[in-house]
Amino acid sequence: MPASNDSNQRRLPAGRKAALATYVAEMGQVTVADLAERFDVSADTIRRDLDQLDADGVLIRTHGGAISPQAVPRPDTAMDVRLRLQTLAKDQIGASAARLVQDGAAIMVNAGTTTLALAKHLSEHRDLTIATNSLRIPTEISPLAVRDLYVFGGAVRLSAQATVGPVAFAGTDGFERDIRCDLALIGVGAVSATAGFSTSNLGEATMMRAMIDRADRVAVLADATKFGRRLFAVIAGFDRVDYLVTDQEPPADLAAALRVGDVEVVLPGAQGPEQP
Repeated sequence: MPASNDSNQRRLPAGRKAALATYVAEMGQVTVADLAERFDVSADTIRRDLDQLDADGVLIRTHGGAISPQAVPRPDTAMDVRLRLQTLAKDQIGASAARLVQDGAAIMVNAGTTTLALAKHLSEHRDLTIATNSLRIPTEISPLAVRDLYVFGGAVRLSAQATVGPVAFAGTDGFERDIRCDLALIGVGAVSATAGFSTSNLGEATMMRAMIDRADRVAVLADATKFGRRLFAVIAGFDRVDYLVTDQEPPADLAAALRVGDVEVVLPGAQGPEQP
């Protein structure tokens, strides 16, 4: 039921924002027009409130409205929404992961918002060979960093802005060429002490595992919200991975499993591991 004019006139802006945040959390998704009518204020006022609440991390600003972070827990949520989630953590992870990459290296990078953050932090690198299934990385990475860039073919998943298909390329003679890389950088949807690394899509999991199998070293990128979760498709166990690049110390059970698997945890601000 809409709030009365009198109560809205008496409500301080901070109080209105708190009520607005509560309403968005209850509804999951709202429009500016709906909020303006409910709180009896102008659309411009609502837009300013939403911008502030988005900056505070309370909700996610969208075109024409807002959504609650709790309304988008699904890994298949469209990329334009996922790009607004855990932005600081992803940027920190991207910066840390970039320190694992040497100039002149050949790397494989899977599609995702965390690996997209990594791509932006490779701008100071040079002479990289990159193979990816991301349709966004070629448009985001600095051309100065790249010697050669390859995109794996396959079916296009529009929500992920990625291809899903074989981790392979055919030569001009039509025969498939074996490929190897120095480092695979893999963003995952979940990290579990008992199940290892997993994601929601079976085809993507198969691609990630193929990238891992073709790499001399493997770094998994995952923020702390992925800890303690298990999704449909298992990618790999801890024994297949060299680094977990994350934004927070893992909980005790996960930290113990990582130690058993000899996985090095890379945190923001830490000195990058020694390169082989």
